[in-house]
Amino acid sequence: MKTAMKTPPIVSAQEWEAARQQLLVKEKKLTRARDALAAERRRMPWLAVTKKYEFDGPKGKASLHDLFEGRRQLILYRAFLESGVKGWPEHACVGCSMVADQVAHVAHLNARDTTLAFASRAPQKDIKRVKARMGWEMPWYTITDDFDKDFGVDEWHGTNAFIRDGDKVFRTYFINTRGDEQMGNTWNYLDITALGRQEEWEDSPEGYPQTPTYEWWIWHDEPSKTDEDRPGLVQLRAYRVYAKGGGASKRQKQSQKGKTK
Repeated sequence: MKTAMKTPPIVSAQEWEAARQQLLVKEKKLTRARDALAAERRRMPWLAVTKKYEFDGPKGKASLHDLFEGRRQLILYRAFLESGVKGWPEHACVGCSMVADQVAHVAHLNARDTTLAFASRAPQKDIKRVKARMGWEMPWYTITDDFDKDFGVDEWHGTNAFIRDGDKVFRTYFINTRGDEQMGNTWNYLDITALGRQEEWEDSPEGYPQTPTYEWWIWHDEPSKTDEDRPGLVQLRAYRVYAKGGGASKRQKQSQKGKTK
């Protein structure tokens, strides 16, 4: 016999709103805790990557440095698309495929000087075929050496974050297992990088690149153009002018600062 689902009580609109406000306190606390954790990530020590690695890509051989595509940061997800994986040769593993389905347009990461790429053991011809079938557009490379073993992704999926300083490459963070569940949207990807979202409200070490909140948002089909008059940005600029003139009270400034987080 099927057990009846025990649902919450049915309440009035006022009671429902009161319950939502009560839970909202906890949700905001969680948001602040997540921001604080991201700030700690930005202070993680860096690990120099001195070993040379070689990948196959759509344009031929590529080094780890090449995967940055000229940008300062690289986020590299190890997906299981290869012989021996359930679903092969038509699909990548179902979990990795679900991750790939959730990835936001990479132009938004690129706007923060960050490249997102996937890597697997399958040859490029098979990667190209599966990407076309599934409608995936992120750069996807073939691992040809011990990269997966050296970076903890030879037996399980995982996401590595790197930063470069000229020709030098450093590993800055790594998540796997359930940590990958949050991946896919631009914000969460940026939060695991060494530089973060690069917005002024963030708690980052001195000298880190930062710009005003909202200023860097783009349309992915016109990455060099922003909407100067979009809602929120106009009000934010007006507030900044007002605050610089000394007209805003301390409480108003704190309130506005909170809205930018």
